[in-house]
Amino acid sequence: MLYMNLKKILKGKVPDEELEKLPRAFEVIGDVAVVEIPDGMQHRKKEIAEGLKILHPRLKTICVKTGDRGGDFRLPSLEVIWGNGTETEHREFGCRFRVDIREAYFSPRESTERQKIAAMVKPGEKILVMFSGVSPSPIIIAKKQPKVEKIVAVDINPKATEYAIGNVRINRVQEKVIPLTGDVRKVCPELGEKFDRILMPLPKGAHEFLDVALACIKKGGVVHFYHWDRDEDLFTGALDIVKKECKKAGKRFRILDKRNVLPYGPRISKICIDFEVL
Repeated sequence: MLYMNLKKILKGKVPDEELEKLPRAFEVIGDVAVVEIPDGMQHRKKEIAEGLKILHPRLKTICVKTGDRGGDFRLPSLEVIWGNGTETEHREFGCRFRVDIREAYFSPRESTERQKIAAMVKPGEKILVMFSGVSPSPIIIAKKQPKVEKIVAVDINPKATEYAIGNVRINRVQEKVIPLTGDVRKVCPELGEKFDRILMPLPKGAHEFLDVALACIKKGGVVHFYHWDRDEDLFTGALDIVKKECKKAGKRFRILDKRNVLPYGPRISKICIDFEVL
């Protein structure tokens, strides 16, 4: 839909052979758009921005991806091509999340997955969310299941925690959600607690911390382990990792579910393995 509408708007302003190369999708976080411009179309950034403004007049800022997410904080490489600010407020299922997309990780594409997990939570659960970003998952869980005992949210990025604290406050879940800053490998063992449910929503690298999750999960608890792999063999690698780490920790497990969450790159997807520790 974006492609056809943008193509129609820019017809006559962009040569016909270039119209076929227009971006086919983009991501909107609050009133900030992030678009990936194909090779050979960088010189048309101004026209693309003008077309997007016509399609979505409420946009405040339009950014172009200039590289993959990277570093310990999973931050994107962005260039602002229109507007001047990357801080915004995103609304999702009645919740409000403030974030500067240059300073902290947030993906609106994972909203369905967040709802799916929140629907699984039972009253009285103690939950740990690793790599929690600005705390969308903890907040949505607390809103959907207000009888949860507590949710500890840990992220290594201090700016993400700063936004998380503010988001917890504006969504009025201060009594349930506890945002903490630090490396999960250090912070989680220091909590001295066992949890009923642990979320690991970091697709690249979460497997390096599965031993930490297994040390913090109760018997009968559930781990939501996120990973990424090629579409032709989505789950084999992740299942092998779970089997290996559980064996190393001396724990038995039972697979509850495995699902494709969303595309992560060309022929690569983010997946989730839900498993119970027996």
